[in-house]
Amino acid sequence: MFNNLTFENPAWFWLLLAIPLFVVWYLIKRKESQVPVKFTSTQAFSGSSFWGYIKHTMFAFKILAWVFLTIAMARPRTVDVTTDIKKTRGIDIVMSIDISASMLAKDFEPNRMEVVKEVASEFVKNRPNDRVGLVVFSGESYTKTPVTSDKSIVLNTLKDISYSSQIEGGTAIGMGLATAVNRLKDSKAKSKVIILLTDGVNNSGFIEPNTATDLALEYDIKVYAIGVGSMGTALSPVAIDRNGQFQYRNTKVEIDEALLQDISTKTGGQYFRATNEDKLKSIYEEINKLEKTEIKETKYYNYDEKYPIFVIIAGLLMALVALMKYTIMRSLV
Repeated sequence: MFNNLTFENPAWFWLLLAIPLFVVWYLIKRKESQVPVKFTSTQAFSGSSFWGYIKHTMFAFKILAWVFLTIAMARPRTVDVTTDIKKTRGIDIVMSIDISASMLAKDFEPNRMEVVKEVASEFVKNRPNDRVGLVVFSGESYTKTPVTSDKSIVLNTLKDISYSSQIEGGTAIGMGLATAVNRLKDSKAKSKVIILLTDGVNNSGFIEPNTATDLALEYDIKVYAIGVGSMGTALSPVAIDRNGQFQYRNTKVEIDEALLQDISTKTGGQYFRATNEDKLKSIYEEINKLEKTEIKETKYYNYDEKYPIFVIIAGLLMALVALMKYTIMRSLV
């Protein structure tokens, strides 16, 4: 009955501080008025003890009436809140991720690709109201997951991506970007975003990065580019031995930052450089903040006033006091 009870005018509760004063006043008056009482009959009552009991009861009823009236003036009421949430601006996002052999470099622990997969998965989990797709590229590119609202599909696909020697080698940044644009060009979302992640330079593919950038502009798609790799050198795969295992050696980290900066700037996005795992996490967090889905939240408040019941109780108590005063008390005198 009184779930979610609130008080509209809680300042009235200060009146309860008067109760100790009433008690002191009552005790003083009682002491001053202790005089012999005459009874018409002593058979039913034990004299002054019953008188005292009745007086105390009437005083207690008055105090309770004061309490209930104070509560009523504080205006108690319960509130039932109904929330209507509507997504007013959806965002479609495609992550285009480089899976070339250089992504196995060990300047990230255990390597760049595993860290990228882990951080990208957290990013997807933090976009519950958006649709997400996944494109991968090395010397060629292809769609792993079309744009979808089913995050479990994207997360499972992210978990399974890996380097494959069966895919043409190299780093086709233009192809990776163009394939992502192709996944978004027919999107009806009000905001379309590509997160382009690579650790190299464009050295493969038949679509130039500038051409892919123009396509992104034509379809009003914003590109956030991320260059992954530490500064200087990194322990990177350079060959495969007869057992099919990669041979590693320290090689210079080369990222075409000027190209990635140009792609981002032209499309209204930003370029970031991730030199370690923490930096990569902060980049995705920054993108998460920059691309906010607008949510319209409407709350409806239904108030149920409870003060009448307290007024009624206080009135009944005062009526009972009056009844005792003009019946029992009168018969005692």
